[in-house]
Amino acid sequence: MKFQKNPIFWIAAILSLIVDHATKFWVLQTLELTSPPQTIPLWPDVFHFTYVINTGAAFSLFSNGGVSWLRWLSLGVSLGLMALAWWGPQFIRWEQTGYGLILGGALGNGIDRFISGHVVDFLDFRLIQFPIFNLADVSINIGIICLLIAMFIHEHPRHPPSDPSSGNI
Repeated sequence: MKFQKNPIFWIAAILSLIVDHATKFWVLQTLELTSPPQTIPLWPDVFHFTYVINTGAAFSLFSNGGVSWLRWLSLGVSLGLMALAWWGPQFIRWEQTGYGLILGGALGNGIDRFISGHVVDFLDFRLIQFPIFNLADVSINIGIICLLIAMFIHEHPRHPPSDPSSGNI
C-alpha cells in the first residue's frame, strides 16, 4: 500500500488538518464575529484569542480582495504534495513531517476558502503586534522549518577523496 512509503507524512497531514478545523470550529461556537473583534485574553496584552475572518493569505497578506486564486493555489499545493508522497521517493522523517504539515495547513485553509471564501483566524500575539493567524498557518511554518532542518541533516552520498597525483582534484 502506498501509504506505507511515507506514513509520517500522512499522519502529520491528517492530524494538522483535524486540529486546525477543530480549533476553528471551537472559535465559531465560542466567539462572535464583531467589530471590533471579540477577544479572550489568555495573557492580557500578550496573547489573546481574537476571532477575525481573513480573505487573504497567511497573516492577512493580499486581504484587499480579488484573491480567489488562493483557493486554487491551496488546491494545487495539496494535490502536488499528495502526488509527491504517493509517487515520489521515500522521505526521511523530517521531510515527511514537513511536507505533511504543509499539506495539512494548505488543506485546512484551502477547504475554508472553497466553502466560505475566507479563513478563520484567532491566534493573536499582541506583545509583538503580529497579524492574527490560525493553526493551519502554524502548521505550514513548522513544516517549512522541518524541511530546513532536513536540508541540513540529510546525508548525501560522499564522493571518494581525490588523489592529487592522478590530476583529479
